[in-house]
Amino acid sequence: MTARIGVAGITGRMGRLLVEEIEAAGATLSGGIRRGEAADALFQGSEVVIDFTHAHAAAGHAALAAQAGCGFVLGTSGLSAEDEAAVAEAARRVPIVYAANFATGVNLVIAMAEKLAAALPEAQYDAEILEMHHRQKVDAPSGTAIAIGRAVARGRGTTLEAAGVESGRDGHTGARGAGSIGFAALRGGQVVGEHSLIFAAGSEHITLSHRSFDRRAYATGAVRAAIWLKGRPPGLYGMPDVLGLR
Repeated sequence: MTARIGVAGITGRMGRLLVEEIEAAGATLSGGIRRGEAADALFQGSEVVIDFTHAHAAAGHAALAAQAGCGFVLGTSGLSAEDEAAVAEAARRVPIVYAANFATGVNLVIAMAEKLAAALPEAQYDAEILEMHHRQKVDAPSGTAIAIGRAVARGRGTTLEAAGVESGRDGHTGARGAGSIGFAALRGGQVVGEHSLIFAAGSEHITLSHRSFDRRAYATGAVRAAIWLKGRPPGLYGMPDVLGLR
């Protein structure tokens, strides 16, 4: 099933890859806008719009999708709680896929993270998440790292906020909090994306790792999500839905 797909941020690195992947999937490119341009016409003329632009545009674009009756695939990280609430509100009227990462491998790691966390007692296995990205990335920890942390928390029957986050350790920080989830963010060069989840016990370490060597993996997944989204009922979906993991 093909779809008319629009691209917000069409001249950016991800935008150019999305155009190529839309064509490769046999879908139709309905149009595109540069970052900061008015998006009304794009949403009106598309069945689904893919957005990898900037966190500050997410709420407005979600509202435009709801007004136009257009599906929305959102891959921007760094959204505030208010932005996420606005996206969830728009999803009451149109179908939206919102994901921190659209690469198939990353989503399998997130699914496995939840299962491992459920099986490994938090009193014995400390959870630490290490990520590295290119020097231009403006948010830390990455959206994918946070998604992995949330998966660990779900597996333990809690939330990331309730479990407690340890990041940016410096100086005399005291002993590590039992059951907390640690984050470390590295930035440098042009690393596309590297994520590792470590469950560290006294007698063993278990590590899940994923490396992205090409942003095309994100574009391929986003176009797959856009095609999957066409004709779906309103709702807030994630890549596990697209991949049939739930």
